Amino acid sequence: MSAPVIVLIGPMGVGKSTVGRLLAERLGTGYRDTDEDIVTARGRSIADIFLDEGEAAFRALEKEAVRTALAGHRGVLALGGGAILDAGTRALLAGHHVVYLSMDVEEAVKRTGLNAARPLLAVNPRKQWRALMEARRPLYEETASATVATDGRTPEDVAQAVLEALAPHIAPPGEPTPQTRPEDAVADPVTRIAVGGSAGSEPYEVLVGHRLLGELGTLIGTAAQRVAVIHPEALAETGEALRADLADQGYEAVAIQVPNAEEAKTAEVAAYCWKALGQSGFTRTDVLVGVGGGATTDLAGFVAATWLRGVRWIAIPTTVLAMVDAAVGGKTGINTAEGKNLVGSFHPPAGVLCDLAALESLPVNDYVSGLAEVIKAGFIADPAILDLIEADPEAARTPAGPHTAELIVRSIRVKADVVSSDLKEAGRREILNYGHTLGHAIEKNERYKWRHGAAVSVGMHFAAELGRLAGRLDDATADRHRSILRSVGLPLHYRHDQWPRLLENMKVDKKSRGDLLRFVVLDGLAKPAVLEGPDPAVLLAAYGEVGE
Repeated sequence: MSAPVIVLIGPMGVGKSTVGRLLAERLGTGYRDTDEDIVTARGRSIADIFLDEGEAAFRALEKEAVRTALAGHRGVLALGGGAILDAGTRALLAGHHVVYLSMDVEEAVKRTGLNAARPLLAVNPRKQWRALMEARRPLYEETASATVATDGRTPEDVAQAVLEALAPHIAPPGEPTPQTRPEDAVADPVTRIAVGGSAGSEPYEVLVGHRLLGELGTLIGTAAQRVAVIHPEALAETGEALRADLADQGYEAVAIQVPNAEEAKTAEVAAYCWKALGQSGFTRTDVLVGVGGGATTDLAGFVAATWLRGVRWIAIPTTVLAMVDAAVGGKTGINTAEGKNLVGSFHPPAGVLCDLAALESLPVNDYVSGLAEVIKAGFIADPAILDLIEADPEAARTPAGPHTAELIVRSIRVKADVVSSDLKEAGRREILNYGHTLGHAIEKNERYKWRHGAAVSVGMHFAAELGRLAGRLDDATADRHRSILRSVGLPLHYRHDQWPRLLENMKVDKKSRGDLLRFVVLDGLAKPAVLEGPDPAVLLAAYGEVGE
């Protein structure tokens, strides 16, 4: 019977997967993860299994997955954090080379603070981790042949320490591979995207990855005494848990709940937030945190921009749309009866934390809606985005797809590059409005009941047809809009009889100049330009391709 060379145990976020792959490469053997086995077998995430079937059902699946892997895998095996809770599993591990990868509670919170299930913070993470480790540490130590601390070490260092700890028991590995694949050997799994300061603004970073809560305290800094967490009603538990965690860190923290989605972006809601800040004694050195979708981060940024003429704020976007668009770039705003985002300010955040785990339980329609902004980035600047989506549209529709992180990172980089050189839309930044002129008009016409991404999708279809009819865009690229948007389930059409109302809405859009309508169109793939004052007949003809 075959058996694993090394079995890795330890809490979530300790790095078992990264270290396990490094070990497998150095030993010239295979790597296996029992959590991945369960996800593959069930076709759903661990979080979904916990939520729908309960922990007991998951533990039964986990026990069987460990038994199967121990019996049939000769390589490096990583177990889920709670696998050792089962006495039968601990008995099965007896006689194997088991290594416990340990970390202290502060490191645990830094690596695992935002967990995969929604709400992002089901409980106070520090208290949760202390309780978990008090119960599990004795079991890890009892089961393990050796313990290797991971605090302050890179994955490469940890892998070497494991090999040294087990040197008397396993065959000596060959020479370490001088270069490993980036996805296996990155010491820091967080992608950091710099957004350069312009027009006197301070530069900041957008962080993309998993388990980013530990970065929040660093962004808030030591000068702040108070932190206000603005969150939508749908994330009430998240907002309260985040407030409690900040209070544990010594801040005077308050949670401010606002309505969901676009209903939050009103002067009345902003005034409610100002009142809460005033009652909390919020000063210029204090910090505001906006956690939620694009509407919430728009509101939070606007409140931060207007309170005491500007206080620092941090965005924690929880949707695709918010990550790739709303939370990056410094444009904040609220809506009025006359249009979307007509009242606002340019007020960049001090930092943006895009935790991809937040996307795992996002409703599919909300996730797909956010893809409109991703696709927009592909058409105006980075065609590789389009290639990734077209290669597997179904995979692009889910956060479990193989290219999710790359799609989001590429989209953010497009926006970061543009806004770094043009904060206040004095020039190049206008290209980010591709598809938005008609899109905003549709949103207003629907009283903001349509998802933003759905409206922008129709707007991009219209912009492509407008570019084609104006002699600016080739047929193949125009047709590509329809095929890629349709492939992920985004809409292409809107009511034909609404054109007069949409035209009036567009005339008061913030992108217009006097009486001249301005549209961002393409002169070719990744070649955005502005079409000013197009012939009304051409506009109507373009909408004729969109209306139904």
